[in-house]
Amino acid sequence: MIRKKIGDILIEKGLIDRDGLSEALKEQKASGRKLGEILVEKGLITEEQLADTISERLNIPKISIASLVLDPKVISSIPVDMARRYSLIPIFRIGDILTVAMADPLNIIALDELKYISNCEIKRVIALESEIKNAIDEHYSVADSMTQMIGGYGGQAKEAEEQKVIKVKEDDAPVVKLVDLIISRAIKERASDIHIEPDENTLRIRYRVNGMMKEEASPPKGLQAELVSRIKVAANLDVSEKRLPQDGRMLATVDDFDVDLRVSTLPTINGEKIVIRILDKRVLKVGLEELGFSEILLERWRKIITKKEGIVLITGPTSSGKTTTLYASLQEINSIEKNIITVEDPVEYSIAMVNQVQVNERAGLTFAGLLRSILRQNPDVIMIGEIRDTDTAMMAMRAALTGHLVFSTLHTNDAPSSITRLLDMGIERYLVATALKGVLAQRLVRTNCPYCLEEYRPDPVTLQRAGLTESASNIIFKKGPGCNKCRMTGYSGLTGVYELLDIDSSLCEMIVSGDSESRIKAYAGAHGYHPLFQSGIEKVKNGQVCLEELNRVISIADTTGPDRRFAESLVRINV
Repeated sequence: MIRKKIGDILIEKGLIDRDGLSEALKEQKASGRKLGEILVEKGLITEEQLADTISERLNIPKISIASLVLDPKVISSIPVDMARRYSLIPIFRIGDILTVAMADPLNIIALDELKYISNCEIKRVIALESEIKNAIDEHYSVADSMTQMIGGYGGQAKEAEEQKVIKVKEDDAPVVKLVDLIISRAIKERASDIHIEPDENTLRIRYRVNGMMKEEASPPKGLQAELVSRIKVAANLDVSEKRLPQDGRMLATVDDFDVDLRVSTLPTINGEKIVIRILDKRVLKVGLEELGFSEILLERWRKIITKKEGIVLITGPTSSGKTTTLYASLQEINSIEKNIITVEDPVEYSIAMVNQVQVNERAGLTFAGLLRSILRQNPDVIMIGEIRDTDTAMMAMRAALTGHLVFSTLHTNDAPSSITRLLDMGIERYLVATALKGVLAQRLVRTNCPYCLEEYRPDPVTLQRAGLTESASNIIFKKGPGCNKCRMTGYSGLTGVYELLDIDSSLCEMIVSGDSESRIKAYAGAHGYHPLFQSGIEKVKNGQVCLEELNRVISIADTTGPDRRFAESLVRINV
């Protein structure tokens, strides 16, 4: 039986015509490239249509790798350089039969090499080349890719380091590719920061993923000078300046999406440490509904952010998600009818119809100074990146009292302590009581992986820390033990834990009269205020967060005296 050619099958299916096929065949003859590759490149057929046609012609099954859970042991049986060279990836093994997903199942050289390396019989299946590439990026480690990329370059780098010669050119392929790999892998893993840290004998690479630092493979120490120089050149920094900290920015494109990168250098005794902050613009598409607010809390927050005037604060430590909440809130109220101006250091994301101003203290553009100028621009809404000093706090209060809605952030542990912080800055009590409309405190916690979620029983120490020793039987605790989807961590993504203090007339009187923070909390607790830990318990009860993660971020044991008794009572009441 004579098998039909791929071109004839495509014509029979009505996917291409004779003229299109003839042109592609001419190009194939001239270039030596594969016919299918040419047809896809010209846009005459899709990658999936090509794979379906090859599967039909060769009678080889077509699979979707994205729907599979791959075994790391099976993956490691084939080296990464071979997987990338031939566009293939092993998917499972039964006895001496290894099933391999291939973009080109007719590659005899690849099949022979697979048999030799794995010492198995090879069963072929077809998959999209883009899916294979993504699977290789996902399942092979940075160490595998780094070894392939650098190869024998380590010795040359060491020699260059010893001679203190720094040469960074576009054709220095290993260094350029290594930087691209480090950045692209971090973006794909949804890391917020990349830390490149020099030790005495090693160069450490760490990512911050879901708020936790994670160490990656270390490049050779000899590449340190060229790696740092490459990043500094890309970020428009002074390569020759190694004694002073520098800040810059650059743009990376991963999967056809532009990502803004902020680069910071810091001189250490072992060389310059570099931190690259990843500002993924896709965060702007996240609405308030997706940040982890409960329905009741979201309704209360929306009432506050739509007020005509006053100051609204978001509090929490560094990396607690304050900026994301600020931007999502601005997006919520943004409209053509409103003049919104922001003062930021730095401007992290660009928002349409919002006038964003960058602080530049060297040029004299401070938060307080810019606020004075902004008030002459007739704004409806002002966003101040952070209230850091008394001058900025006073200007924010004045703006709030003169008919403007002001958003800003503070570094405090909870919402009620923001009042104390403003008073410590020298703001008069009556000004705080009059201007302040609401304070949102927040933390970020890792959410359970939905693919490996199962019930479990926390240990007695964990329950005791959470104040749940007596009421634990009323809660079904859930946790992810780890799977391939979550890289054996048990966690997938982040969500916010919030507490909201809504300043009503009674609270205004308490602030003016100088009532203690604990009395303010007690009053607020009787009028809808729920502390951070209690909000976190709600996420534990619905299986979204495990108790250990909640204790790690914010524990009931962090409070003492009447504040702790108040929190414990609220937890018992709501369990």
